[in-house]
Amino acid sequence: MRWRPFPVTCWTLVVAVAIVSLATLRGTARATAAAPPVAVAGAPRYGLSTVGLSYPFAAAIAKGFADAATRDGAAAVVLDARGGVQKQANDIDDLVAQGVKGVAIMPLDSVVAQGWVDRVRQAGVPVAAVAAQVGDPRTRRIDDVYPGLTALVSQDETMAGEAAGRLSASLLPAGRTATVAVIEGAAGFPEVEQRARGFRRGLDRAGARYRIVASQPGNWTAEGGEAACQNILAARPDIDLFFNEADDMVIGCARAVRAAGSAARLVGVGGSKLAIASIRAGAVDGTVCFKPEALGALAFAALRGGAGSRFRTYAIPAVTRDTVSQCVGQW
Repeated sequence: MRWRPFPVTCWTLVVAVAIVSLATLRGTARATAAAPPVAVAGAPRYGLSTVGLSYPFAAAIAKGFADAATRDGAAAVVLDARGGVQKQANDIDDLVAQGVKGVAIMPLDSVVAQGWVDRVRQAGVPVAAVAAQVGDPRTRRIDDVYPGLTALVSQDETMAGEAAGRLSASLLPAGRTATVAVIEGAAGFPEVEQRARGFRRGLDRAGARYRIVASQPGNWTAEGGEAACQNILAARPDIDLFFNEADDMVIGCARAVRAAGSAARLVGVGGSKLAIASIRAGAVDGTVCFKPEALGALAFAALRGGAGSRFRTYAIPAVTRDTVSQCVGQW
């Protein structure tokens, strides 16, 4: 069953949820960045270098990390790279200088991060990567954890893309070759290549007849996703489906699709609260459910010394309006 176009009242609900959700998430991000951890004097301190607390997903990871530390009687020191690779390098050096017991890194650049991991390990401090791989994703499998890491805590990004591809295959028109567009994240993030590769594999394994006719970066934001989808629709109004590599971008893309009067289907990745609300309202067709707070907690557990494999992950189901209750948004 098709759910677009949908009533203006439903769109108003989505917008209202968006305003409340984004305000709450940004408030959480600011609070996490500004407030020092509250802990008993002498409590062990564990550091997290995050890509940027203005990103709701990263803010949720930081919350999960800090909450896990508090439950364990430890303190979390969260430093915000604000999207800067050099600042992240400095933040990691700062955490080591502060004498933290372990460092979790959500790397902005997976290749550059190899040097960061090496430096932290040379200082004798356990280090874990969270949410993104360390090493070249084109040559290193997700479960081939970079030497020196205590653990890599992440979704299997290729499998997430594959889940999105299989879901997308069920939405494509039958009897002809479908036209597909991909809205990518930002350059340098390993997830960009991994999710795209998995997406194609999922479509192929589902036996879909398709052609990817356009691909543009949306830079992980709703505004970027909207602009990219507008540009693509201007040149290719016949797009059957947009695969957005993150839920923030699919929300913006939904606005572009609606404004253009397009019937293109929309699939995202992330399981955000806003995307779930949009799926319920019929503005988005599906997403892959991530749990960023769980990632933060798993990263802390790895640094604390809990038993487990060096690659730690969790199930990531793809959901539609019929199955969206399986996904409880954490960001």
